[in-house]
Amino acid sequence: MDDLFNHVPEIQADGLVLRPVRRSDAGLIEMYGSDERVARMTTSIPHPLPPGTTEAFVNRAMTNPDLEMIWAMDASANGGAELKGIISLERMEMGPNGGPSQSEIGYWVAPAWWNTGTASAAVQALITANPLQNDTIFASCFQDNHASARVLTNAGFAYVGDAETYSVARNAKVATWTYIRKLN
Repeated sequence: MDDLFNHVPEIQADGLVLRPVRRSDAGLIEMYGSDERVARMTTSIPHPLPPGTTEAFVNRAMTNPDLEMIWAMDASANGGAELKGIISLERMEMGPNGGPSQSEIGYWVAPAWWNTGTASAAVQALITANPLQNDTIFASCFQDNHASARVLTNAGFAYVGDAETYSVARNAKVATWTYIRKLN
C-alpha cells in the first residue's frame, strides 16, 4: 500500500497541531472521555468508561491508520493544552486506483474548549490538508448538538438528510443530521 496510507501526518491548524495520538495521551483521553458530556455526543464512547477502553483506543489509533487516521488536537506549541480533543478520518470507500475517495470525519473536544473555535480549526485544517486525498468527506452529528452542526456548516459541509445511529453512552438510537463536503 502507498506510504500515504501507512502513517498519520502532522497537520498545522489555527492555534493547533493535529498530530498522531501517542501513548502519553492516554491519561487525558481517559479523563475527557470519562466526562458524560463528551461521551453523550459520540456514538462510541461508553459512559461510564470501562477499564481498558482508553488503552484499546490508543492502540487502535497507533496501529491501524489504513482503516482510520486519528489525530490529537495539540496546542502546546502555542502555550496551550497538549490535548484538547480528538479528530479522525475513517475510510468509507476506495477510489478506482486504490486510494480513498470517501471518508467520514469524526471529532470531540473537551468541555473546557467548547465554543472556542478548537473544533472549527481542526476540521478546517483536516479539510485543507486532505491527507487521504478524498473526493468527499461525510459527517454526522446528533440533532441535539447544535454546536457541532455549526462547525460542519461553517466548514462548508452541506446538509443532506436526517438519520439515526446508536449511541453507546446513551444506550439508545439518536437522531442525527448528515452532511457532505465535496473536495474535488
